[in-house]
Amino acid sequence: MTSQHSHTPHHGTHGPHQAHELGDQAELLDLDAEVLAEHTASITAWLPLKTSPRRIVDLGCGTGAGTFALLDRFPEAHVTAVDTSTAHLEQLRDKACARGVEEHVRTVQADLDDFDWPDLGSPDLVWASASMHHMAHPDRALSTVHGMLAPGGLFAVVELAGFPRFLPEDAPEDRPGLEERCHTASDRFHAEHVPHRGADWGPMLAAAGFTVEGERTVSVHIEGARSEAVGRYALGSLQRVRGTAAESLAGEDLAALDRLLDTDSPHSILHRDDLAVRTERAVWAARRT
Repeated sequence: MTSQHSHTPHHGTHGPHQAHELGDQAELLDLDAEVLAEHTASITAWLPLKTSPRRIVDLGCGTGAGTFALLDRFPEAHVTAVDTSTAHLEQLRDKACARGVEEHVRTVQADLDDFDWPDLGSPDLVWASASMHHMAHPDRALSTVHGMLAPGGLFAVVELAGFPRFLPEDAPEDRPGLEERCHTASDRFHAEHVPHRGADWGPMLAAAGFTVEGERTVSVHIEGARSEAVGRYALGSLQRVRGTAAESLAGEDLAALDRLLDTDSPHSILHRDDLAVRTERAVWAARRT
């Protein structure tokens, strides 16, 4: 998935703390790409394209999950990968070189909330996964994409239903239902700070002049008992949830969450054999007619 999946804005310069956060975020984006690769491939295969796109723009590309999923699907295409984070773009370029596809990838550092976007050409396909909800003025961004797309081109918007769930409902044993309470607290934070997360993009796409030609919800349920990646994905995701939920969690819940996140503890989430990845993604395919 492409994913500016941090659920935190990417603005401003990066000091040591932000650099550490970006490193953690990059690892989480890479795990997201690894664990959900099959589901991302199913989305790229579903897109109602009339011909294989030659020029693709990946908005909010993160470390490149969507960029490389799209190149797997359309190996002849050229992808312009756009993100605010120079660190993420450097990682993406390194991956492109390692895969031998550097000739097919161009990176552009840009803040998509700026009024003037850089010249991204006239693409046949624009892909935005978990990035539109970070924009302060998404209606303006949608209009910009509409104006940029080649006539007949397609805009694919992928939206997340928050962070995935990993634990059974009756876990952990000392605080059953902890994960759902953490997500409820985190959702309150995001409702205030990232109001477009989980939005229905269909009406907004139509208002920007697009014809919405397809919409689907992809349900994800991956049993993770034998997957080290799922354990690390759960750890990273719950660390991010803790950052937005801690202030409003009950003390006992916060203590139980910290036991799960303590990698040196026997209660660490990395030691559990009952994890699964459960989430949903909504996808809209909108055409510039």
